[in-house]
Amino acid sequence: MRYKKPSSDLRNYYIFILQVSLIVVLGIFIGASKIQFISQQSEVDLTQEQEVVEMEEITQTKQEEQPPPPPRPQVPVEVPNDEIIDDQEINIDADINMDEPLPEPKEPEDVEEEEFFVVVEQEPEMKGGQKWLYDNINYPDMARKAGIEGKVIIQFVVGKDGKAENINILRGIGGGCDEEAIRVIKEAEFVPGRQRGNVVPVQTAQTINFQLQN
Repeated sequence: MRYKKPSSDLRNYYIFILQVSLIVVLGIFIGASKIQFISQQSEVDLTQEQEVVEMEEITQTKQEEQPPPPPRPQVPVEVPNDEIIDDQEINIDADINMDEPLPEPKEPEDVEEEEFFVVVEQEPEMKGGQKWLYDNINYPDMARKAGIEGKVIIQFVVGKDGKAENINILRGIGGGCDEEAIRVIKEAEFVPGRQRGNVVPVQTAQTINFQLQN
């Protein structure tokens, strides 16, 4: 059996069929792609209006400076004495000489304050000691009759001359005992205190015991 070579008409027919098939497949592919693209566009709702964001204008506020509060009125101070202050007349029509220098303010005078020591190397001592103190003190009759007993604490400064000054009662019992304690301390003589070998005024204290004897 011999093989027959196909004719040219049959070959052209096959080529035509192949071209038509390719065109049909290409058309189907293009149609499917267009349908998918349209379906995706239909899912997006383009009819919705976009939300409009309005920006409000912020006005910058300025902090107003408030004036300071008015000063408090001065409290009137009572004059401690009965001195009458004379009214001074002020001549408003007096001529003012601008070339005349202003008076210089007076400087306050230095007031010398007596300084004293509280702790020193050598404390002051009463001459005669406690024996002299109780030999020269008298029990007040008022305190004796009222039965007043107790301790009087007296504070003073022993000066460079050995005398007591600036005497104060720290603790008193009354009945004239406080005054008697001051009297006997004023009459007492002391050996002055010393600091670094120099005689200095020293503040000290003395306790005086007032006790009635049965």
